[in-house]
Amino acid sequence: MVHDQSQVKRTGDLWFGLAASVTELDGMPKAKRVLFRRSPFLVSYWNDEELIFENYATGKGATAAPIATEVLNFFSGWLSAAALFRHLPQYSPSSLRAAIKQLLRYSLLQRSDRELLPLERAMPAWKDWNPAAGFLHFTGRDLPFEADLMRIGRYMEELTHEKAMPVPVKHYPRAAQTMLPPPREQGEFTRVLTSRRTWRRFAPGKIALADLATLLGLTWGVREWVAVPPLGTFAVKTSPSGGALHPIEAYLVARDVERIAPGIYHYDATRHRLELLRRGMTRDRMSDYVIGQRWFSEAAAFVFMTAVFTRTQWKYRYPRAYRVVLAEAGHLCQTFCLVATCLGLAPFCTMAMADSTIDRDLGIDGVTEGVLYVAGVGKRPEGVDWKTASLPIDPTGKKRRLRG
Repeated sequence: MVHDQSQVKRTGDLWFGLAASVTELDGMPKAKRVLFRRSPFLVSYWNDEELIFENYATGKGATAAPIATEVLNFFSGWLSAAALFRHLPQYSPSSLRAAIKQLLRYSLLQRSDRELLPLERAMPAWKDWNPAAGFLHFTGRDLPFEADLMRIGRYMEELTHEKAMPVPVKHYPRAAQTMLPPPREQGEFTRVLTSRRTWRRFAPGKIALADLATLLGLTWGVREWVAVPPLGTFAVKTSPSGGALHPIEAYLVARDVERIAPGIYHYDATRHRLELLRRGMTRDRMSDYVIGQRWFSEAAAFVFMTAVFTRTQWKYRYPRAYRVVLAEAGHLCQTFCLVATCLGLAPFCTMAMADSTIDRDLGIDGVTEGVLYVAGVGKRPEGVDWKTASLPIDPTGKKRRLRG
């Protein structure tokens, strides 16, 4: 999957022709009825010669003239349009009404007579992490990705024409060198570790319920509880967690699992049980979840890793803690892939996903809890090695080599 860098996040352009000649816009509410306030979730920055304003709670933004800063700064609290007219008497009321309407369109201003969007209502939970972590997290949701294999190949070729691919290792040739003995590659652990790969082709058929239970239990299951007075009890799992707070939850999307009906389930990490949330699952829906990567939709099951951010935010009240949550998702995903490899299954993971679609199907708000990562597993195809089986097959049935 390749993120289309040509598509910018902003959704429009603001142009404030603030002058007496601007035409009055129809439908603008009277100042006595409605108050306006700057959204609390704005970030502004220069991108080359453009001044950009973004509301990271709504995902909307626009380029704007510097006068927008003056207007937005004025509406730091709930105020009327008439108050703005008095504050900027050098501009006509009609042009200021037009400016307010444009700021409302891109959710840079809020109206007192309109309900906030769900993400905006939930956003106060991030107050200690905003704007730094909130801007990074929420502007990275629901980005467009390219799933066409031919286009991805051309994109990769274009990158190599611009600049050679970076070398994946680093050396200090002038530093003093100490030769190390070879790693002790003995035993089952080494075999599993060196065999872990991302698979993109899967054999048909159901995976065993016992294998699924092992995957979930050894990756996300609580191994024991440790009492820490006066705070309470803390969970211990197979992967580390900042402050032992364990913000990551696991949701199973089952399609081909023995004795498990297709659907979406929550994994109860304490009781080692599945809790049915939604019945039914199709390959098309699974493909939608991973932005059209249809090769992954042939897997037997997905696991959505969500973060209950409020767990980590309770203790770590600074934006850097967002990195901790991301790292924990990585710990758990590697554990999942290693367990699947040990069981002789074919695992994969991807961050190319339809965030809002997944959050909606899970019934979570995307703010206090939101999806971060997708892992999956299927049966290994017989008669092919990993290098062959790792290549996806396009809709025409042909294997594609991704160059670059």
